[in-house]
Parts: sequence; structure tokens; C-alpha cells
Amino acid sequence: MAVRGRPRSFDREKALIAAMCLFWQKGYTATSMADLYQAMGINSPSLYAAYGSKEDLYQEVINYYVRQMAPRIWSVLASASSAYEGVSGWLNQSAEVLTCKDYPPGCMVTLSTVASEGNERLGACVKRCRLEGQQILADRLKRAVAEGELPAATDTGALAQMYISLQQGMSLQARDGASREDLQKVARLAMNLWPENAQDRIFCSLKS
Repeated sequence: MAVRGRPRSFDREKALIAAMCLFWQKGYTATSMADLYQAMGINSPSLYAAYGSKEDLYQEVINYYVRQMAPRIWSVLASASSAYEGVSGWLNQSAEVLTCKDYPPGCMVTLSTVASEGNERLGACVKRCRLEGQQILADRLKRAVAEGELPAATDTGALAQMYISLQQGMSLQARDGASREDLQKVARLAMNLWPENAQDRIFCSLKS
């Protein structure tokens, strides 16, 4: 009698990566269960046994992406000797990773439209991931203010939001075919917006 379930050669992580690339490229709704079975090399009972529902699989894919892919972009922000070098390195690393040929272009989290597709639970998860990135950047900028690298009046929240918006735009451009070199030019120009001194009022709070 045939035994239902996962095949003996089943590689859970490999199958998860295949699902990640498929969701990343096609989106949640456009990815059918048949697409997943084919890409992951497993059948319906195997998929449900290993991951649960399609929704649960997407949640696990997002978690995996954040653990395995996001550090390739974000780690330089923490390791750089200054906030300026960290932000510059983060943007340049984004240009590198967002155009990497090993995976679909862009950032899966940035490009996800699962919320607008009607899934509130997954939409909340994706939104939380986006906001966590923005908070990491804001915290690093606050530290730069405390250490005297940035003017005391710098609006670190607005500055973080501006750089996140630029980086998310880079992700969209990568999806549309922009090259690594194209995005590196954007990264270089973006650093021209860095507050240089207390007279730079673009991102400094105005005192009454």
C-alpha cells in the first residue's frame, strides 16, 4: 500500500526556497497551489503536512526571507563605523542584492501586495516587517545624533522614512529592470541629502 506524505528525499528548506521565489515573483494570489506543488516538487498531502495551508506557507516564507535574506542588506548598517557609512553601505548593498541574479529582482517584502489582495493577517505581517526596518534605521540615526555625528535638531524619524522610501523605490526599479549600476547611482545621489550641519534644515526640527 502506498504511504501518503512527504517523499523520503524531501528537503524542507529547499522546498521553502522554491515557494519563496514563486511568491516573490508572482505574488500571493496569483500563485496557485498547482504552481507550488510543481515548484516545490511535492504533492498536496506533503505540502499540507509540512507547512499547513497556503496562508501558513506564505507566513513561513516571509519569516524565512527576513531571517536569511534581509541580513544581506541590513548587516552593514550595524557594522559600519559611522551612521553615514552605514546608510551609504546599506543603500549600496541594496543595489547589489536587489539585482542579484540568483533570486527574483527587488525585495519580496517591499513588493508584496498581499494586504491589498484581501489577506489582513498576512498584510499585517508584511507591514510589520517594513516598519521594523524603518525603526532599525531610525534607531541608528538617533544614535548618530547622540554621538554628535548628526545635528541635535535632526528629525531622525523623517530622515529614516526618506531613506526607506528611496530604498523601496530602488526595489520597484529593480523589478522593472534597473541594473545594479543604475541603483548604485541612486544610492550615491541619496547621500547628498545627508544633514551636514546644524544649518541644514531639510531634516531638522524648526524651533519656535
